[in-house]
Amino acid sequence: MSGSGARENVFATRMALTNTKLRLKGAQTGHSLLAKKRDALTTRFRAILKKVDEAKRKMGRVMQLASFSMAEVTYATGDIAYLVQEQAKQAAFKVKAKQENVSGVVIPAFEVDRVAGSDFNLTGLGRGGQQVLKAKEVYAKAIETLVELASLQTAFMILDDVIRATNRRVNAIEHVVIPRLENTIKYILSELDEMDREEFFRLKKVQGKKKKDKAAREGKDPDATEQQPPEFEDFSEEGGDLLSSKDADVIF
Repeated sequence: MSGSGARENVFATRMALTNTKLRLKGAQTGHSLLAKKRDALTTRFRAILKKVDEAKRKMGRVMQLASFSMAEVTYATGDIAYLVQEQAKQAAFKVKAKQENVSGVVIPAFEVDRVAGSDFNLTGLGRGGQQVLKAKEVYAKAIETLVELASLQTAFMILDDVIRATNRRVNAIEHVVIPRLENTIKYILSELDEMDREEFFRLKKVQGKKKKDKAAREGKDPDATEQQPPEFEDFSEEGGDLLSSKDADVIF
């Protein structure tokens, strides 16, 4: 069942009431913690979104410069791609991954580890060496920017999925779980009150029956009211005022 009027199917007992109250307390605590987690993740998500936008703009400018530098190298020295491929023995750039914890969410972060030196230092020695070095540095910067953007994009996608799942949990607890438990508590309380009223009425009837049985054993009318005290004689009509009346003289 779902909805604002839904409740759980439980027996209306004191134990069920206690357990339901404990579950409600736990749901409220969980809702508060998940809401704080969602806010923290949303704050980090917005910061990453801003960095992603800056990295994309930076990437566009860097790649534009790299294309111009490569065009200058090609113009000055010709096609040197095969020379670079033949002289390259090991990677000049390595990507290291580490992890960051944001409110219990593990986010991978990538870093560039640049190896000193190069296997094609002699490339362009005859002509165009300055353009080659410039293109090398510009493309190195492009790789660093690309790795940074990849790290931000990965964190962006992970946080987006986690925030969506957290929002679903928060909404489910707030609009389904907590109202259902509250309705269950109201139902149990109403049933317990009704049971208390029925028990009070039953005890009252039992007590009345015992009184009737006792009165029957003693030979009394059970419906008779309590015995009234004897009435005093009223002398007001016969004697009138006692102070003003005159009695006959007593002769000894």
